Amino acid sequence: MVVLADSDTRWKWGVLTARRLAPEAAVDGLLLRGRATPTPRQLAEVGVAVDSLREVTTAEFLRAATAPGAYDVVVLACVGGAVQAMLHGLRRAGIGRGAGADGAATGGAASEAAPAGATAGSGPDGELSARRRPVVVTGYVGVVYEKLTDGLLLRHGADLVLANSPFDADRFRAVYEGVGADAASVAECALPFLEGTAAPAPAEATDGPFTVVFAVQPSVPAGRADRAYLLRRAVHHALRHPEREVLIKLRSKPGEHTTHIEELPYQKLVRKLPGGRDGATGGLPPNCRLVYGNMGEILDRARHTGGLLVTVSSTAALESLHRGVPTAVLTDLGVREALGNHYFTGSGCLASWDELDDGVLPEADEKWVLRQGVRGGDGFAAARDRVARLVGRAASGGLPPLAPYYTARTAPGYLPGILRRYGLEEDGSPGAGSPTETADGLGAAGRGAVRRVVREAARGAYRHGVQRVAPLIRKAGEL
Repeated sequence: MVVLADSDTRWKWGVLTARRLAPEAAVDGLLLRGRATPTPRQLAEVGVAVDSLREVTTAEFLRAATAPGAYDVVVLACVGGAVQAMLHGLRRAGIGRGAGADGAATGGAASEAAPAGATAGSGPDGELSARRRPVVVTGYVGVVYEKLTDGLLLRHGADLVLANSPFDADRFRAVYEGVGADAASVAECALPFLEGTAAPAPAEATDGPFTVVFAVQPSVPAGRADRAYLLRRAVHHALRHPEREVLIKLRSKPGEHTTHIEELPYQKLVRKLPGGRDGATGGLPPNCRLVYGNMGEILDRARHTGGLLVTVSSTAALESLHRGVPTAVLTDLGVREALGNHYFTGSGCLASWDELDDGVLPEADEKWVLRQGVRGGDGFAAARDRVARLVGRAASGGLPPLAPYYTARTAPGYLPGILRRYGLEEDGSPGAGSPTETADGLGAAGRGAVRRVVREAARGAYRHGVQRVAPLIRKAGEL
């Protein structure tokens, strides 16, 4: 198997998904070069291992994934646009060349049983694919609370689109069926980092203070005033409860990027607190501090101290509920689609900082928890079985061409821009000037070194623009 990922959280989801789908398989890792490519520190923090790992461009990924006999399964753990581009690139690269550039819009997933008389990769014009193709799997890294239709249609065309809960599976099928696309690819499973989905056993109390984990998010809320408010409330909670330890769990260090752009890091906001001029953590009381690290390990600490998770709408809430940790989804800024906390209506977890200050510990609604796939049976059993059947069919040459919903016929004003963003032409082939096509007189090692230098400089410029220049421009516009 091979996992292609474009950020730290999607890397975690992709590798763990691969391990759950095929526990005995070797897994190679490919990091798609871009804005949010994880740093070595972020990879170490995620804590998942693969047999090999390297950074790639779109063209390099397509070459690796389409090499004869290279992989049985490809897991696309990327943002929707990247998934769509890779699907078209794989299709064009010879994986299912039977369909023309404007192939069927509703073909969707390969069914597990080959139709009678089917031949390897046969398309409407009777041409056979030159190579057997791998099974292509994609999905979402966590809570899906925005851009549902857009994101799903960008993922359409994969053999399996994994839904993390019964609730999501119903929504995904409704979207596909609503636009006339094949919904057979939707496969119900669970978030792969919820190891086992049975109700947790009571935790044994350990020495240590009651731990409150405030899981912050890079882009929710987005505004400075709202983010500063949440920080002040976390500090206030620590001051009001000196017997508790408040951990402000950060997603990334300054200069790193995650799935979402963080224009206003909490590390900077801490310096604006009273007494915060003396250092990065100045202004925080002794029992309140910024922390990095593996979320699962931090939640285990909260569980063993009888603690609490607090967030606006982070997927960490599902991890917390899975562990049996009391979980508070904040209502202080309203329950709104823009915040994503509307997803948790009916969960029993909605609460304000005022209520938490007064000692409230939310109790999750068990029916809601089951519906969201947080607890139950083996969430990957059905998906694992489907992958095994598809791999078996592929070995006998029976998988049809990949057929995304978006084609040059169904989305001529949308699809070409997505493909160009990832270095592909309108037909899915690598664009002119892509790293694998350029003959510049340098050896492969020389080109790689130059690209690394240029890439790091570009990332630095981008981070500077997002985190420093853009806020100044907005502030000037408000004057």
